[in-house]
Order: sequence, then structure tokens, then C-alpha cells
Amino acid sequence: MTRPVGTATRGTTNPNRLRRMDRWIAATHGPALRRSEAPVAVDLGYGAAPWTALELLQRLRTAEPRCEVVGIEIDPARVAAAKPYEREGLAFRHGGFEIPLERRPALIRAANVLRQYDEGEVAAVWARLRARLAPGGLLVEGTCDEIGRRHVWVALGPEGPRTVTFATRLGSLERPSDLAERLPKALIHRNVPGEPVHAFLRDFDRAWAAAAPYASLGARQRWIRAVRDVAGDWPVVDDRRRWRQGEVTVNWAALAPTSM
Repeated sequence: MTRPVGTATRGTTNPNRLRRMDRWIAATHGPALRRSEAPVAVDLGYGAAPWTALELLQRLRTAEPRCEVVGIEIDPARVAAAKPYEREGLAFRHGGFEIPLERRPALIRAANVLRQYDEGEVAAVWARLRARLAPGGLLVEGTCDEIGRRHVWVALGPEGPRTVTFATRLGSLERPSDLAERLPKALIHRNVPGEPVHAFLRDFDRAWAAAAPYASLGARQRWIRAVRDVAGDWPVVDDRRRWRQGEVTVNWAALAPTSM
């Protein structure tokens, strides 16, 4: 057997940890899943328990009932522990970044996987995973906190990175730059003066401060106003429907590191 590509993660996981990412995927990638002849999604590096794969199946099936999910883990003991949870449309396999499936997946979700890798390894991993996607497929790679209050992820197509999404539980947010601690590996070391992501978060904090009068209407209205203001200078690619969820999505090219 070919040795899986990659190294084992810490395996930390909690139920509902990835709900914000999953809901965004179902909403934005749902049409592509419905166009797929046999949509299969991969939960790559699901960890010590299979909860995130189970939840991904449930959420994707709200968008496309034909979806199947395969959880892939590099640790064979985790695969063995997950096997009893297999059901129609849900399976678990031993593997890594090579994605050992016969069918090319319509979606690969890699959450909290690259956090432990060096920044210089990210581009090669992205390229390997993108090469496994089906036509029209999507790779979502990012990071969140332990209970899913704060997320940042990059969405990539077969051609390369497309967008960066910031998502948060608004009631727990003091300022948008609090999300910096959850930037994915490609960006977390770039939150320094002179880098685009640092400038974006600086401007977002300023817009958030200027929107303080809207706090009397609730954190959601303050967030919407701040996003509307920051969109005047940055290429925000979503709309109020997503902003209401505590999200904002920005074109990758505007936030990409100055060298990668």
C-alpha cells in the first residue's frame, strides 16, 4: 500500500465546531453540487471523532440530497474508531493529501489541518488537493477556534484560490481583527504592516469603530454597516444575506501575501 501523504493532526474536534463553514459551503457551493452527476465530498483530517463528517453530510444534503461524504484520516486508529458510524452516504478511509478515492470529489474540506504545517508547504498542499477535484469542484481550507465562534477559510477552485471568508459569532466579537488569530496558515504570519491582510483588518476595525452607533440595534446591524463601509475600498464579493450570518467574503487576490 502507498503511504498516505501528510502527518497526523492533534485530532481535536467538537460537535458543531465547523457549522459556520458547512453552512457557507451548502449555500454557496450548493448549485455546483446539484449539477454534479455523483457529488462526493471529503472531510479531510476529521480528527479523533467523526462528528464533523456526520454533520457535513447532514448539511450538504440540505443543498443536494444525493451528496455523499467520505472522511479521510491519516491515523488508522481514528479510521477504525469511526467505522461503526458509517451509514448510507457516509464512509471513512485511511489516507492523506493524495485523497484515495476512485471518484474525484466535488468538495474537499480541510479544516484545522494545515495549521501545524510550515507556511512554505501550503502552496504544494493546495496544488495537490486542487488536482484531485472534479471539474467545478471546490477546496475549502481554513481554521476555527475550539467551539466554532471564529473561522477564517480560503475557497479554491481547480484553477487556484478564489476568496477568503471571515465568519464569527457576533455576540462574542470585540473587533474584527480578533479573527486574525484564526487566519489560515497561508495568511496568519502575514498579519503585519505592509501585507494586504493586515491592511484589510485595520480598515475593518476602523469601519467597526465608526459603526458603533449601530450597536444599539444589535451586533448584527453594526457588522452589516461596517462591512458595507469596508466594501467601498475592498472587493467584498458577497451580500447582505451572508453578512447577516456574521460573514464577509473578500477576493483572494486582494488579500494574498506579497510573496508566496
